[in-house]
Amino acid sequence: MSAIRLLVLGAVRQHGRAHGYQVRNDLEYWGAHEWSNAKPGSIYHALKQMAKQGLLVAHETEPSTAGGPPRTEYEITEEGTREFRTLLRASLTAYDQKPDVLSAALGFMVDLGREEALGLLEERVRVIEEWRSAVTEHYVPEDGPEQLGHIGEIMNFWVHSADSGAEWTRGLIRRIKDGAYTFAGEGEPFVGVLAEGEGNPYRTDEAHPGDAQ
Repeated sequence: MSAIRLLVLGAVRQHGRAHGYQVRNDLEYWGAHEWSNAKPGSIYHALKQMAKQGLLVAHETEPSTAGGPPRTEYEITEEGTREFRTLLRASLTAYDQKPDVLSAALGFMVDLGREEALGLLEERVRVIEEWRSAVTEHYVPEDGPEQLGHIGEIMNFWVHSADSGAEWTRGLIRRIKDGAYTFAGEGEPFVGVLAEGEGNPYRTDEAHPGDAQ
């Protein structure tokens, strides 16, 4: 699973309608260019591809009063919303994903109801524990990695990753159960996107042809 689809769909959805540079600006504000493949070229390509796939609608806008070129604004469709939610649920649940996929899902988890988010995270813990059990059928952590030579360090890494992943997820579950964050249907959500014209202290200023589209 690629994080870029979830990130781009979620960013457009939060704005209602957004042009490509707004999406790029938001994702750089999140630092996604550091922890995912959300680079300018990938963002603009994803927007165009998902418009072709019917997940987004592309709207041509009028030229700006300052004389700039018209930009394409994107709006998420019903099919795009379904795809967004499918990707979000899968990314919160699955353990065998790259960290950028989980990071993207965490950025949008409050788009779900609190109970649904808790259920998905609890399923994630179950999957991690199941996966750990499969590893320890062939490797006994208490005996140390040396039992399998230096290859045992691979098993050791897997087990420690599973343990830390489960511990972190349980902590998040506790915080959510204790009332942390505003989930769907609970009131005014936290605004995680930049308003039009708002400065972004984390932008890269890397020029890309798609910025003007």
